[in-house]
Amino acid sequence: MTLLAAAPTTPADLDGGVLDLERLEPTIGARVHGVDLARATDEQVRAIRAALAEYKVLFFAGQHDLHPDGQIALGRRLGEVTESHPVVPGVDEQHPEIYALDSATGGFADVWHTDVTFVRRPPLGSVLRAVVLPPTGGDTQWADLELAYRSLSEPLQRLADQLVAVHDGTREFGYYIAQREERTKWEGEEYRALVPVAHPVVRVHPETGRKGLFVNPGFVSHIEGVSDAESRYLLDLFYAHITKPEHVVRHRWSVGDVVMWDNRSTVHYANRDYGDQRRVMHRITLRGDAPVGPAAV
Repeated sequence: MTLLAAAPTTPADLDGGVLDLERLEPTIGARVHGVDLARATDEQVRAIRAALAEYKVLFFAGQHDLHPDGQIALGRRLGEVTESHPVVPGVDEQHPEIYALDSATGGFADVWHTDVTFVRRPPLGSVLRAVVLPPTGGDTQWADLELAYRSLSEPLQRLADQLVAVHDGTREFGYYIAQREERTKWEGEEYRALVPVAHPVVRVHPETGRKGLFVNPGFVSHIEGVSDAESRYLLDLFYAHITKPEHVVRHRWSVGDVVMWDNRSTVHYANRDYGDQRRVMHRITLRGDAPVGPAAV
Protein backbone atom coordinates (compact mmCIF):
# COMPACT_ATOMS: atom_id res chain seq x y z
CA MET A 1 0.00 0.00 0.00
CA THR A 2 1.51 3.31 -1.06
CA LEU A 3 0.78 6.63 0.59
CA LEU A 4 1.03 8.44 -2.76
CA ALA A 5 4.77 7.84 -2.87
CA ALA A 6 6.83 9.65 -5.46
CA ALA A 7 7.43 7.98 -8.82
CA PRO A 8 8.89 9.18 -12.14
CA THR A 9 6.57 11.67 -13.80
CA THR A 10 5.82 10.96 -17.45
CA PRO A 11 3.01 12.06 -19.77
CA ALA A 12 0.48 9.29 -20.34
CA ASP A 13 0.51 7.72 -23.78
CA LEU A 14 -3.27 7.66 -24.03
CA ASP A 15 -3.72 11.44 -23.81
CA GLY A 16 -0.99 12.44 -26.24
CA GLY A 17 0.93 14.29 -23.54
CA VAL A 18 -1.90 16.70 -22.69
CA LEU A 19 -1.67 15.68 -19.02
CA ASP A 20 1.37 15.38 -16.79
CA LEU A 21 0.54 12.14 -14.99
CA GLU A 22 2.48 10.49 -12.19
CA ARG A 23 1.50 6.84 -11.82
CA LEU A 24 1.22 5.78 -8.19
CA GLU A 25 0.65 2.04 -8.35
CA PRO A 26 1.16 -0.40 -11.24
CA THR A 27 -2.54 -0.50 -12.19
CA ILE A 28 -4.37 2.09 -10.09
CA GLY A 29 -3.93 5.73 -9.23
CA ALA A 30 -2.23 8.72 -10.85
CA ARG A 31 -1.43 12.19 -9.61
CA VAL A 32 -2.23 14.86 -12.23
CA HIS A 33 0.11 17.86 -12.24
CA GLY A 34 -0.41 21.30 -13.72
CA VAL A 35 -4.18 21.31 -14.22
CA ASP A 36 -6.45 23.96 -12.71
CA LEU A 37 -9.82 22.19 -12.71
CA ALA A 38 -11.70 25.48 -12.37
CA ARG A 39 -10.19 26.65 -15.67
CA ALA A 40 -9.38 23.42 -17.48
CA THR A 41 -9.35 23.53 -21.27
CA ASP A 42 -11.60 21.29 -23.33
CA GLU A 43 -8.55 19.31 -24.37
CA GLN A 44 -7.56 18.75 -20.73
CA VAL A 45 -11.09 17.68 -19.78
CA ARG A 46 -11.19 15.16 -22.64
CA ALA A 47 -7.82 13.78 -21.55
CA ILE A 48 -8.96 13.53 -17.92
CA ARG A 49 -12.07 11.66 -18.97
CA ALA A 50 -9.96 9.19 -20.99
CA ALA A 51 -7.40 8.80 -18.18
CA LEU A 52 -10.14 7.95 -15.70
CA ALA A 53 -10.83 4.57 -17.28
CA GLU A 54 -7.13 3.75 -17.55
CA TYR A 55 -5.85 4.87 -14.13
CA LYS A 56 -9.14 4.40 -12.23
CA VAL A 57 -8.35 7.10 -9.63
CA LEU A 58 -6.98 10.58 -10.41
CA PHE A 59 -5.60 12.97 -7.76
CA PHE A 60 -5.49 16.76 -8.17
CA ALA A 61 -3.85 18.98 -5.53
CA GLY A 62 -4.25 22.70 -4.92
CA GLN A 63 -7.74 23.13 -6.42
CA HIS A 64 -8.65 26.00 -4.08
CA ASP A 65 -10.68 27.86 -6.73
CA LEU A 66 -13.05 24.94 -7.31
CA HIS A 67 -16.14 25.80 -5.28
CA PRO A 68 -19.60 24.13 -5.38
CA ASP A 69 -20.73 25.76 -8.62
CA GLY A 70 -17.41 24.95 -10.26
CA GLN A 71 -17.47 21.36 -9.06
CA ILE A 72 -20.87 20.83 -10.68
CA ALA A 73 -19.77 22.62 -13.86
CA LEU A 74 -16.69 20.40 -14.05
CA GLY A 75 -18.86 17.32 -13.65
CA ARG A 76 -21.08 18.42 -16.52
CA ARG A 77 -18.02 18.72 -18.74
CA LEU A 78 -17.01 15.15 -17.82
CA GLY A 79 -20.45 13.58 -18.25
CA GLU A 80 -24.03 13.83 -16.99
CA VAL A 81 -24.26 14.84 -13.33
CA THR A 82 -26.83 12.98 -11.22
CA GLU A 83 -28.77 14.20 -8.24
CA SER A 84 -26.81 13.95 -4.99
CA HIS A 85 -28.12 10.52 -3.97
CA PRO A 86 -31.27 8.40 -4.41
CA VAL A 87 -32.50 9.14 -0.87
CA VAL A 88 -30.25 11.90 0.56
CA PRO A 89 -30.89 15.48 -0.63
CA GLY A 90 -28.16 17.78 -1.87
CA VAL A 91 -26.08 20.04 0.32
CA ASP A 92 -28.51 22.94 -0.21
CA GLU A 93 -31.29 24.08 -2.55
CA GLN A 94 -28.80 25.75 -4.89
CA HIS A 95 -26.69 22.60 -5.25
CA PRO A 96 -28.96 19.51 -5.35
CA GLU A 97 -26.20 17.60 -7.15
CA ILE A 98 -23.71 17.78 -4.25
CA TYR A 99 -23.75 15.03 -1.63
CA ALA A 100 -22.22 16.38 1.58
CA LEU A 101 -20.35 13.76 3.60
CA ASP A 102 -20.16 15.48 6.99
CA SER A 103 -18.86 13.36 9.88
CA ALA A 104 -20.79 15.59 12.33
CA THR A 105 -24.09 14.29 10.91
CA GLY A 106 -23.09 10.67 10.25
CA GLY A 107 -21.54 11.32 6.87
CA PHE A 108 -18.76 8.76 6.82
CA ALA A 109 -18.15 5.59 4.85
CA ASP A 110 -15.96 3.25 6.88
CA VAL A 111 -16.86 0.16 4.89
CA TRP A 112 -15.52 -0.89 1.49
CA HIS A 113 -18.10 0.06 -1.11
CA THR A 114 -18.77 1.23 -4.64
CA ASP A 115 -21.08 4.24 -4.78
CA VAL A 116 -24.81 3.59 -5.19
CA THR A 117 -24.66 0.09 -6.65
CA PHE A 118 -28.18 -0.59 -5.31
CA VAL A 119 -29.80 1.06 -8.36
CA ARG A 120 -30.18 -0.25 -11.91
CA ARG A 121 -27.61 2.19 -13.30
CA PRO A 122 -24.86 2.83 -10.74
CA PRO A 123 -22.77 5.96 -11.27
CA LEU A 124 -20.00 6.00 -13.85
CA GLY A 125 -17.72 7.86 -11.49
CA SER A 126 -17.42 10.33 -8.65
CA VAL A 127 -15.66 13.66 -8.07
CA LEU A 128 -14.81 14.32 -4.40
CA ARG A 129 -13.59 17.62 -2.96
CA ALA A 130 -12.09 18.11 0.50
CA VAL A 131 -13.86 20.93 2.39
CA VAL A 132 -13.01 20.43 6.09
CA LEU A 133 -10.34 18.00 7.24
CA PRO A 134 -9.31 16.70 10.67
CA PRO A 135 -5.74 17.51 11.76
CA THR A 136 -4.82 13.83 11.39
CA GLY A 137 -6.47 10.77 9.89
CA GLY A 138 -9.31 10.56 7.40
CA ASP A 139 -7.36 8.99 4.55
CA THR A 140 -9.26 7.28 1.71
CA GLN A 141 -8.27 4.01 0.06
CA TRP A 142 -9.31 2.64 -3.33
CA ALA A 143 -8.97 -0.96 -4.53
CA ASP A 144 -8.63 -2.06 -8.15
CA LEU A 145 -11.47 -4.43 -9.05
CA GLU A 146 -9.98 -5.28 -12.44
CA LEU A 147 -6.64 -6.31 -10.95
CA ALA A 148 -8.53 -8.27 -8.29
CA TYR A 149 -10.28 -10.25 -11.02
CA ARG A 150 -7.09 -10.83 -13.02
CA SER A 151 -5.21 -12.08 -9.97
CA LEU A 152 -7.83 -14.73 -9.16
CA SER A 153 -7.03 -18.27 -10.24
CA GLU A 154 -8.63 -19.32 -13.52
CA PRO A 155 -11.13 -21.72 -11.88
CA LEU A 156 -12.35 -18.91 -9.62
CA GLN A 157 -12.54 -16.52 -12.56
CA ARG A 158 -14.75 -19.00 -14.43
CA LEU A 159 -16.97 -19.39 -11.38
CA ALA A 160 -17.23 -15.64 -10.80
CA ASP A 161 -18.13 -15.11 -14.48
CA GLN A 162 -21.31 -17.13 -13.92
CA LEU A 163 -22.52 -15.47 -10.71
CA VAL A 164 -25.06 -12.73 -10.04
CA ALA A 165 -25.16 -10.67 -6.83
CA VAL A 166 -28.05 -8.81 -5.23
CA HIS A 167 -27.34 -5.20 -4.20
CA ASP A 168 -29.55 -3.69 -1.49
CA GLY A 169 -29.29 -0.20 0.00
CA THR A 170 -31.70 -0.93 2.84
CA ARG A 171 -29.05 -1.75 5.42
CA GLU A 172 -27.31 1.61 4.98
CA PHE A 173 -30.24 3.85 4.03
CA GLY A 174 -33.47 2.03 4.90
CA TYR A 175 -33.93 3.72 8.28
CA TYR A 176 -33.15 7.11 6.76
CA ILE A 177 -35.74 6.80 4.01
CA ALA A 178 -38.35 5.51 6.47
CA GLN A 179 -37.90 8.51 8.77
CA ARG A 180 -37.79 11.22 6.13
CA GLU A 181 -41.05 12.48 4.65
CA GLU A 182 -39.48 14.56 1.89
CA ARG A 183 -38.42 12.51 -1.12
CA THR A 184 -35.56 13.09 -3.53
CA LYS A 185 -35.25 11.89 -7.10
CA TRP A 186 -32.53 9.92 -8.85
CA GLU A 187 -32.59 9.88 -12.65
CA GLY A 188 -36.14 11.17 -12.53
CA GLU A 189 -37.41 8.42 -10.22
CA GLU A 190 -38.67 9.16 -6.71
CA TYR A 191 -37.40 6.61 -4.19
CA ARG A 192 -39.97 5.76 -1.54
CA ALA A 193 -38.41 2.36 -0.92
CA LEU A 194 -35.15 0.68 -1.85
CA VAL A 195 -35.87 -2.35 -4.03
CA PRO A 196 -32.89 -4.75 -4.35
CA VAL A 197 -31.33 -5.07 -7.80
CA ALA A 198 -29.19 -7.82 -9.34
CA HIS A 199 -25.85 -7.16 -11.05
CA PRO A 200 -23.27 -9.59 -12.46
CA VAL A 201 -20.46 -10.46 -10.04
CA VAL A 202 -18.04 -9.80 -12.92
CA ARG A 203 -18.58 -6.58 -14.84
CA VAL A 204 -17.19 -5.86 -18.29
CA HIS A 205 -16.02 -2.26 -18.42
CA PRO A 206 -18.00 -0.51 -21.18
CA GLU A 207 -15.02 1.56 -22.35
CA THR A 208 -12.01 -0.73 -21.96
CA GLY A 209 -13.63 -4.17 -22.27
CA ARG A 210 -11.70 -5.34 -19.20
CA LYS A 211 -13.34 -7.62 -16.65
CA GLY A 212 -13.53 -6.67 -12.99
CA LEU A 213 -15.19 -8.00 -9.87
CA PHE A 214 -18.30 -5.95 -9.10
CA VAL A 215 -19.22 -6.80 -5.52
CA ASN A 216 -18.82 -4.77 -2.35
CA PRO A 217 -19.63 -5.34 1.33
CA GLY A 218 -21.41 -1.99 1.60
CA PHE A 219 -24.38 -2.98 -0.56
CA VAL A 220 -24.27 -6.65 -1.65
CA SER A 221 -26.68 -8.78 0.36
CA HIS A 222 -26.08 -12.19 -1.25
CA ILE A 223 -25.26 -14.13 -4.39
CA GLU A 224 -28.21 -15.57 -6.28
CA GLY A 225 -28.69 -19.29 -6.89
CA VAL A 226 -26.47 -20.62 -4.10
CA SER A 227 -27.08 -21.43 -0.45
CA ASP A 228 -26.72 -18.79 2.26
CA ALA A 229 -23.55 -20.47 3.50
CA GLU A 230 -22.05 -20.65 -0.02
CA SER A 231 -22.94 -17.00 -0.61
CA ARG A 232 -21.21 -15.91 2.59
CA TYR A 233 -18.10 -17.96 1.84
CA LEU A 234 -17.84 -16.71 -1.74
CA LEU A 235 -18.35 -13.07 -0.80
CA ASP A 236 -15.86 -13.30 2.07
CA LEU A 237 -13.33 -14.78 -0.36
CA PHE A 238 -13.92 -12.04 -2.94
CA TYR A 239 -13.76 -9.24 -0.35
CA ALA A 240 -10.55 -10.49 1.24
CA HIS A 241 -9.00 -10.80 -2.20
CA ILE A 242 -10.16 -7.40 -3.48
CA THR A 243 -8.69 -5.53 -0.52
CA LYS A 244 -5.23 -7.13 -0.54
CA PRO A 245 -2.64 -4.36 -0.06
CA GLU A 246 -1.19 -4.83 -3.55
CA HIS A 247 -4.57 -3.91 -5.05
CA VAL A 248 -4.88 -0.64 -3.08
CA VAL A 249 -3.86 3.00 -3.45
CA ARG A 250 -4.21 5.33 -0.45
CA HIS A 251 -4.56 9.11 -0.26
CA ARG A 252 -3.77 11.48 2.60
CA TRP A 253 -5.98 14.51 2.06
CA SER A 254 -5.11 18.20 2.08
CA VAL A 255 -7.61 21.05 1.75
CA GLY A 256 -7.88 21.85 -1.94
CA ASP A 257 -7.53 18.23 -3.04
CA VAL A 258 -9.95 16.82 -5.60
CA VAL A 259 -10.11 13.12 -6.41
CA MET A 260 -11.97 11.48 -9.28
CA TRP A 261 -12.54 7.76 -9.57
CA ASP A 262 -14.09 5.27 -11.94
CA ASN A 263 -16.99 3.72 -10.04
CA ARG A 264 -17.11 0.78 -12.47
CA SER A 265 -13.69 -0.59 -11.56
CA THR A 266 -13.03 0.39 -7.93
CA VAL A 267 -14.21 0.08 -4.36
CA HIS A 268 -13.18 2.60 -1.71
CA TYR A 269 -12.98 3.04 2.05
CA ALA A 270 -12.81 6.25 4.11
CA ASN A 271 -10.74 5.75 7.24
CA ARG A 272 -12.66 6.80 10.35
CA ASP A 273 -9.67 7.36 12.60
CA TYR A 274 -10.05 11.01 13.58
CA GLY A 275 -12.14 10.75 16.75
CA ASP A 276 -14.60 13.61 17.23
CA GLN A 277 -12.79 15.91 14.80
CA ARG A 278 -14.88 17.06 11.83
CA ARG A 279 -14.42 15.88 8.26
CA VAL A 280 -16.53 17.30 5.41
CA MET A 281 -16.31 16.17 1.79
CA HIS A 282 -18.45 17.23 -1.18
CA ARG A 283 -19.18 14.59 -3.83
CA ILE A 284 -20.87 14.64 -7.19
CA THR A 285 -21.53 11.57 -9.30
CA LEU A 286 -21.69 11.02 -13.05
CA ARG A 287 -24.54 9.10 -14.62
CA GLY A 288 -23.64 5.51 -15.48
CA ASP A 289 -25.15 2.55 -17.26
CA ALA A 290 -26.46 -0.89 -16.29
CA PRO A 291 -23.60 -3.30 -15.50
CA VAL A 292 -23.03 -5.99 -18.13
CA GLY A 293 -21.44 -9.35 -17.36
CA PRO A 294 -19.32 -11.67 -19.51
CA ALA A 295 -22.32 -13.72 -20.66
CA ALA A 296 -23.90 -10.67 -22.30
CA VAL A 297 -20.80 -9.58 -24.23
